[in-house]
Amino acid sequence: MMEEFSYKIEQNLGTISEGKGGWMLELNLVSWGGRPAKYDIRSWSPDHQKMGKGITLSAEDLKSLKNLLNGIEL
Repeated sequence: MMEEFSYKIEQNLGTISEGKGGWMLELNLVSWGGRPAKYDIRSWSPDHQKMGKGITLSAEDLKSLKNLLNGIEL
């Protein structure tokens, strides 16, 4: 039997960009399946009922990504 998929957006930390149909690429703190919340970057529908593919990061991973991005010249 398949386990029910659950998530809860604990905190919206910001919008990175807006895509087609009002979908937003967001950075959020999300609890997946009742586990402790992690940082999550993915596209969400305007009502947050549908989501696109994304990436979930621990605080340590996010700090490493921040350091990496700070070192990139754009």
